[in-house]
Amino acid sequence: MNNQQMNKSNKMNAIEKRAALTLSSVFALRMLGLFMLLPVFSLVGQDLEGFTPVLIGFAIGAYGLTQAILQIPFGWMSDKFGRKPIIIFGLLLFLAGSLVAALSDHIYGVIAGRLLQGCGAIASSIMALAADLSRDEQRTKIMASIGMSIGAAFAVAMIIGPVITEWVGLSGIFYGIAGLSVLAMMIILLLTPNPEKQFSQRDAIASRGQFTKILSDRQLMRLNFSIFTLHFLLTSFFVAFPYRLENLGIELSGHSWLYLITMCGAVILMLPMIIYAEKNRQHARMMLLAVMLIAVVQFSFGMFQFPMVIVIIAMTIYFTGFNLMEALLPSMISRIAPLSGKGTALGVYSTSQFAGAFLGGPVAGLTMYYMGHDGVYLVGAFAAMIWAVILFGLENPPALTAYTLTMPDIAEDAFPSLVEELKAIEGVAEAIALPEAGAVYLKIDSDIVDKDDLSNYGKSVQSELKR
Repeated sequence: MNNQQMNKSNKMNAIEKRAALTLSSVFALRMLGLFMLLPVFSLVGQDLEGFTPVLIGFAIGAYGLTQAILQIPFGWMSDKFGRKPIIIFGLLLFLAGSLVAALSDHIYGVIAGRLLQGCGAIASSIMALAADLSRDEQRTKIMASIGMSIGAAFAVAMIIGPVITEWVGLSGIFYGIAGLSVLAMMIILLLTPNPEKQFSQRDAIASRGQFTKILSDRQLMRLNFSIFTLHFLLTSFFVAFPYRLENLGIELSGHSWLYLITMCGAVILMLPMIIYAEKNRQHARMMLLAVMLIAVVQFSFGMFQFPMVIVIIAMTIYFTGFNLMEALLPSMISRIAPLSGKGTALGVYSTSQFAGAFLGGPVAGLTMYYMGHDGVYLVGAFAAMIWAVILFGLENPPALTAYTLTMPDIAEDAFPSLVEELKAIEGVAEAIALPEAGAVYLKIDSDIVDKDDLSNYGKSVQSELKR
């Protein structure tokens, strides 16, 4: 199939379908392994030698420290050494960390294992491989499938984590996580397609020259602060929350039922909010609502002891806010980030996310030591209120959509003038050339400029400017 035929297709081809399925599976397996400990470690970690509340919190969030440090460098390494080798290397580190933690009966050994797990920071490498294996017009679908796999992994981990831990214990769950990493490596080696060519993916890999621009953008920094605080609150919350369920007399395996009920309820409540935000371009308002839902639950748990029915209702509200933010934040980053700095924006965003996940653990441990379990929730409520104040300045994203003109027959030196011509078209907000990919990336207002007209324009230009 030639390039023009491929561009006319509105469906993913066989390679793109395999890429979507396999890379989503690898992402889900890895995140499943990281998330399964979240609802159980505060309780089962007390059986480790040397445990303290602070060290328990540090162990829960430790993977986030190394993830935050290595997220962007791993993307650069995949440009130099290849996507698959770096992904396999990262999964080997994840496997090694899981085994270190499984073989240790001391809290420091588990912390070392968790830090080593986080060294496998392969998210940007997977995204770049997905971009290498897909046409521009199909890339959004693959990225969306990976995003959905992360959400599904979180929900499944919360539900099965307590049951599996009660069956096999803490070391058993780490051995299980090691097995998941082996399965992920087999998927990459045996099932994931090999790209025909690789080039620096600006929408997946950070660019060194873009950091100043991204870090000085107030809207993007509000979103980075949001993802930092969201995962700070998530990690800190689950340092304390398992104790509340234990005090209510619920066996560890019974925690799974609570998470199943609340996750299902949260999805039902969240969906109309997302539809409203997208249809009416009210993303900022919905995000502020999500923060307030989280703040109310944090404050309520810090001030009151509730019976089980109220706890279930409160957790449904909490997960509604959390899932709503997880759904809206990546969309906002993609729409607000400049085309030339999208990969950098996503890299800073991911670094902020894992930094929050790391700090939430030890801060909650310290708070619990000095202020008790209720103090953890109140500190979280205070952080959520600061977050809400910062979000007051957030603007709704512009009504722009991404569009790619694939132009493989144009010589590299013709792209600069072509970009200037495209920018002059009414309704084209941004245009950036990627000559090595034979494409021009655009942000357009679909109400003003017609995609078919752009496509016809691209064909006419190609007929005039053959390589």
